[in-house]
Amino acid sequence: MTNDMKTAPIGVFDSGIGGLTVVREIISRLPRENIIYLGDTARVPYGTKSSRTVIAYSHHNARFLVSKGIKMLVVACNTSSAVSLPSLSRELEIPVIGVIGPGAKKAGEVTKSKRVGVIGTPSTIKSSAYKKALEAISPDIEVFSRACPLFVPLAEEGWTEGEISELIAKEYLAPFKGYDIDVLVLGCTHYPLLKPTIQKVMGGGITLVDSAEETAKEIERVLIERGLLNNGSGAPSRAYYLTDVSDTFVSVAGRFLGEKIENIEMVDITGTAL
Repeated sequence: MTNDMKTAPIGVFDSGIGGLTVVREIISRLPRENIIYLGDTARVPYGTKSSRTVIAYSHHNARFLVSKGIKMLVVACNTSSAVSLPSLSRELEIPVIGVIGPGAKKAGEVTKSKRVGVIGTPSTIKSSAYKKALEAISPDIEVFSRACPLFVPLAEEGWTEGEISELIAKEYLAPFKGYDIDVLVLGCTHYPLLKPTIQKVMGGGITLVDSAEETAKEIERVLIERGLLNNGSGAPSRAYYLTDVSDTFVSVAGRFLGEKIENIEMVDITGTAL
């Protein structure tokens, strides 16, 4: 493996800014890796679009990132992971990793009761992507799913702890109390910001599976397996591209990433299908 390939960046895309929680975990786990992030903020949300459109958008995103010389593609969007991962994996020669498989794998490993809860956006829950992934791991796992749409604006507004977030979390999570689950999968990249509140409401006996965290672990595993881990000593580079930039992006993105984003470039990626 050439050193150029090892030092090539990891490409990450999402329909918006939620995927920055995945970038945050990559930076924490693999601080030497160079990263390029693309948020398709002009066409967010993907969850309301048809599968055909989401696949087309995902390929636009992939094409842009591939043009930047990435060594791995990370699909940090649950909707894209649910519908576009197979076609991206077929068409690209580099490793392609989504956020659903790693989270489902971890939940399957840690559940003892074989009763797993999944929370996500309405589109992710409707797709049954986590349910299918968990049942593929172990057919005897029972999956209980619930959409929690208000968690997204809470995360973006920074209302992740306190009375408001707790009241909403209690309302959403109440049904899980009767399901006797022992694991709850956070099936949206926004939800890690609400982890302390969700854990408080669910109680210490429930294991929370953070898909962003598990995706970073899978990225590390694949990089090591392929001999692509960057073991250089130079300062890592981070590049952030968006298809539209709002006035509030910098402050909201900083909340998701855990650090201020200095440089953001707006790009037009339409018509760049693979």
